[in-house]
Amino acid sequence: MHLGRLALAGCATALATVALLPPPATAAGTAHGAGAGRGSGSDPARAVLPARDGWGAAEGGVTGGSEARRGHDITVSTRAELADALARTGDEPTIIRIDGTIDANTDDAGNPLGCDDYATDGYSLDAYLAAYDPATWGRDDPSGPLEEARAASAALQKERVVLPVGSNTTIIGADDDARLLGATLDVRGADNVIVRNLTFEDSFDCFPQWDPTDGEFGEWNSEYDSLVLYGSTHVWVDHNTFTDGRRPDAEQPRYFGRLFQQHDGQLDIVRGADLVTASWNVFTEHDKTILIGNSDGASADDRGRLRATFHHNLFHNVTERAPRVRYGQVDVYSNHFRQDEGAAYGYSFGIGIESALVAEYNAFTLPDGLGAADTVHRWTPGTSMTARGNWVNHRPADLVAAHNAANPDAPLGDDAGWRPELRRQVTHPVAVPFVVDHWAGAGRLR
Repeated sequence: MHLGRLALAGCATALATVALLPPPATAAGTAHGAGAGRGSGSDPARAVLPARDGWGAAEGGVTGGSEARRGHDITVSTRAELADALARTGDEPTIIRIDGTIDANTDDAGNPLGCDDYATDGYSLDAYLAAYDPATWGRDDPSGPLEEARAASAALQKERVVLPVGSNTTIIGADDDARLLGATLDVRGADNVIVRNLTFEDSFDCFPQWDPTDGEFGEWNSEYDSLVLYGSTHVWVDHNTFTDGRRPDAEQPRYFGRLFQQHDGQLDIVRGADLVTASWNVFTEHDKTILIGNSDGASADDRGRLRATFHHNLFHNVTERAPRVRYGQVDVYSNHFRQDEGAAYGYSFGIGIESALVAEYNAFTLPDGLGAADTVHRWTPGTSMTARGNWVNHRPADLVAAHNAANPDAPLGDDAGWRPELRRQVTHPVAVPFVVDHWAGAGRLR
């Protein structure tokens, strides 16, 4: 394959150029720099998703609030200001600029709220643990006053931390250190939304629910994704950083022998959401990272939808779901998957019911003991994925063949049944670690 080249301005290292693979013949277009957007001028808040830049660019593209008029270009620096700005948008094009750190777990006066402030109806973790210890409660679902108190307490926290986002909206960091702490941006039933240049940190659940029937030993299940797209269309997620930050799972206690999991996903695309491009983001220090389709039984909502593109993202020390896919045609190319020694790792690509994942030209940097066979997990028999041009630890690797060799009783097909056409810039996997690690994430808009 012929390789073009993109000069890296100011790069004095031996990697003076970045190899670019040409887009498919049906996807002609000029290669642009990291996350450039048409119409951005000098103000990235007015950028729109470039043409042919992934599934988000299909069927009309993503313009967000780029045409916001006076009065709908709002800068906020507190949770109360952010909630008010989101509530006032309607369908009018609106830009919301996040200035500094906004902590969702605060009251309207800006005072911090802890888990004890949400606890109600006699809930306490100690009492909950005593009531539902499997040694005495058994394997039935929790029920009764303490489970009801947990649910009521969780509802109080949800009122504070879940922030609904409407159509025709751009939410962007006003500067390089803009941060949403403990928040969920809930893009539900909306169209035409842009989220850029934000650090999402520690969207945590004070009140995880014990489920003794989840798996062989039971699990603690939590709410609150950092960003959830629920039944929404035309969304561009660009140059953000998603992290557990101050509350890493590795430092959480274990109850009933299982991790007290206070985090859910970092980015979930569910219930008929469609036409999404996620570019130049960093997903780091997390377990259940990206879920596309949240139920095998949601075919009525999801079949023919859940079309998403992920390119030039860094997945650093994430345990699983990068992404896990049901139903959707999902294009994952030119991403860097990097695991440090000792970081928990289950898999990167999860292949679920009727998924159609195409994974090409990605780079994996894995520690000793992990290889190509570990990157894929097949959840549903009879499923397939297309995997071409991927490299693992600086060598070409056939991910499907490696998976099948290691799992002869659970083979995976090698053809997802479609070919992506909406790609502007495909970086050779040799160059992906350099390019992505230097340009992805919040604070790196150029």
